[in-house]
Amino acid sequence: MTDALIAITVLWGFVFIYAVMATMDFGAGFWSMVYMNKEKTRATNIANRYLSPTWEVTNTFIVALVVAIYSLFPTAAYSLGTILLIPGSAILLLLALRSAFLVFSNIATEYKKPLTYISGITGIIIPGLLISVLPITHGQLVEYENGIANLHLSSLLSSANVYVFIGFAISSTLFLSSLLLADYSNVSNEREAYNVYLRDGRYLGPLTLFFAIFIMFTLRNEAQWLYERMMEDLPLLLISVGCFLIIGIGLYAPSFFQKDVTGMPRLAVIAAIAQYLIASYVYGKAHLPYIIYPNITIESAFTDPNSFRAVFITYIIGFAILFPGFIYFWSLFMHDKKYLRQKG
Repeated sequence: MTDALIAITVLWGFVFIYAVMATMDFGAGFWSMVYMNKEKTRATNIANRYLSPTWEVTNTFIVALVVAIYSLFPTAAYSLGTILLIPGSAILLLLALRSAFLVFSNIATEYKKPLTYISGITGIIIPGLLISVLPITHGQLVEYENGIANLHLSSLLSSANVYVFIGFAISSTLFLSSLLLADYSNVSNEREAYNVYLRDGRYLGPLTLFFAIFIMFTLRNEAQWLYERMMEDLPLLLISVGCFLIIGIGLYAPSFFQKDVTGMPRLAVIAAIAQYLIASYVYGKAHLPYIIYPNITIESAFTDPNSFRAVFITYIIGFAILFPGFIYFWSLFMHDKKYLRQKG
């Protein structure tokens, strides 16, 4: 395995981790807004309880992702910064706005409702803008002038593939977050909230699968090179789709661990993450060696080998320190009975 391939694997790992965590984070903000006036279900309370400690952890990975891009693939970072100037600026603005409200909400209770609405609205907009980066890297939306890459805005706004990706991001955000919040409600023994989020997961699962399949159809028309490469791993794609059957079992089958309870949300969460992991592997493998098709590859954009080794060692040491902390945080978050049973 070449240094460039190791580097892009590390980068893609950051992308996947952030995608899953941010999806659940942004979705929690949306559900908090939706159920804000339905206090009897306590669904908003559950969403806020999940949202409060996790958004800071989520932001850690986006910082690591940005640093990794600039340190491992500086040439690609320059081109990406150019073509993503407009969508990237919008993402940063919305993230800053959301973070500001989340911070000040802890000391200014009068901002509770604005926080809820800001988290809810950005919870839908940000994932859509973030995922729009993927169809942009397929090359059809980028034009070159004097060797400088520029985003063709009219093509972006008229691309069916872009809108399907955005629809997939929104449905995935709501689907994954509903599964996790159902699991969290179950652990917290909040039965009404559990039933609400379980119902949402049942509705959103088929919708997410529809968008995932529709992505392939639009790729065939707008990025045939990528579609053909992904179809070479058709068995893995079918396994990925098969994970939805396991998710269905987790959503509809009676629980083996609790009497008179329908659904096994923990199984559904694990199956969903496995499904996204397999699908993202197929997509990432098909995308190689291109970062931006067809001009920028991982080899042409790669940093100096000595710099890579220094950065790579730093990341290994850093995650050796941080990863046990993340696991400990998650165990406290999911098993601290006092926090799980709080009524506020």
